[in-house]
Amino acid sequence: MKQILTILLLALALTPGVTKAQEQKALSLKDCIDYALDHSSAAKNAHIDVLLQKAQNDEVTGRALPQISGQGKYTQFIDIQQTFLPGKFIDSSLPANSFAPVAFSSKLSTIGSLNANQVLFNGSIFVALQARNTLMELARQNANMKMEDIRYNIQKAYFGLVIAHKQFDLMKSSLDLVRNSTRDLQITYDNGMIEKIDVSRMEVQLNNLESDSIGLANMIDVSETMLKYTMGMDLTTPITLVDTAMVESTENATALLLKDEKYENRLVYQLALTSVKLQQYDLKRYKFEGLPSLSAFGSAGYNNASNKFNDLVNKSYPGFSMVGLQLDIPIFDGFQRKSRVKGAKLKVEKAKNDLENTKLGIDFQTQSARKTLANALSTIESRKRTMQLANSVLVLAQKKYKAGVGSNQDVVLAQTDFLQAQNNYFSALQSVVNAHADLEKALGLLK
Repeated sequence: MKQILTILLLALALTPGVTKAQEQKALSLKDCIDYALDHSSAAKNAHIDVLLQKAQNDEVTGRALPQISGQGKYTQFIDIQQTFLPGKFIDSSLPANSFAPVAFSSKLSTIGSLNANQVLFNGSIFVALQARNTLMELARQNANMKMEDIRYNIQKAYFGLVIAHKQFDLMKSSLDLVRNSTRDLQITYDNGMIEKIDVSRMEVQLNNLESDSIGLANMIDVSETMLKYTMGMDLTTPITLVDTAMVESTENATALLLKDEKYENRLVYQLALTSVKLQQYDLKRYKFEGLPSLSAFGSAGYNNASNKFNDLVNKSYPGFSMVGLQLDIPIFDGFQRKSRVKGAKLKVEKAKNDLENTKLGIDFQTQSARKTLANALSTIESRKRTMQLANSVLVLAQKKYKAGVGSNQDVVLAQTDFLQAQNNYFSALQSVVNAHADLEKALGLLK
């Protein structure tokens, strides 16, 4: 009954919720990455950020194009404002020092016009146009950085899940072996050939192994859900992983140690370079603010005025038009531009310092990742030999016990050592996977 309960618990732990029967999706690492790049919210937002920058660039371009606007206006004075003129101008009979109110406008007026303005030269707009490509480059680099993070997270999650499944399979084999041993010991005890403590030792190990198996099954369920979440996949979709050749992964990790480091491969370095370019454009913009700006303008329209509304409709509207040039020359702004230029120069120097620091950071990350991966590869070989040796000791202890020349305690100790060796091996294998991903990222290979 206890074994049946354990099997049911394991089955429930490996089932992510109650869902309809669905066909398993067989996914390679590339499949998972491609799916995430198409469906995850992080990838979608990265593409949107590029489109947003393009929209901002189009807005800058619009500042250099003709600006055209239309205007229509209707005015009705309730009380017309009057201007005071010397009385003699209006009526010679008025006193010499008197003033008489005179209305110079009609009660009703209308006007319709079309206005245009075209920038011919403006230093700030000129630099902004030059900076558009660099801004788009920055947006794409930021998007690529997010894609790199997605690949990095998917790779670690994918192989972490592969390792967990392999560990669970090996644990199930050990669990079957311990169950059989416990059953044999119980029969032997029932026949009065061994003491109760021998059975109890094996039952303690069986209980611990069953608890560990349930915990690992739950961890697999959570890890699989996390992988789907990172991919942007429906969490109820059943999946199976096909890239399970961990030997090939360790061989690839060994070959990765020989890869050369190139700053140009790192997106963070490219971002730092682009930041320097943008700060230099900012400096250039402030310098160009001291130059004159020239624009052309024009206006055309019709207007009319009357004291009666019908006259506005029936009379013909006289037209007007004009064109001109406007030259704006900055003369003195209280040294504001000079201060902005000084600040922009300091920002350029700061961006260059950040670029040098980025190079040092890449060197540190690469060297650290190389050492970590080399140590992990060295450790996993040792852990693998230890696990094989522990398995041999367990097999020998079981044979000796069955032959009557060994004790049950030796079998229990050998089984415990083998399980610990398994855990150590899979822990080392996880370290290799993580270090491999870290070094790929440090070398700029996650593209």
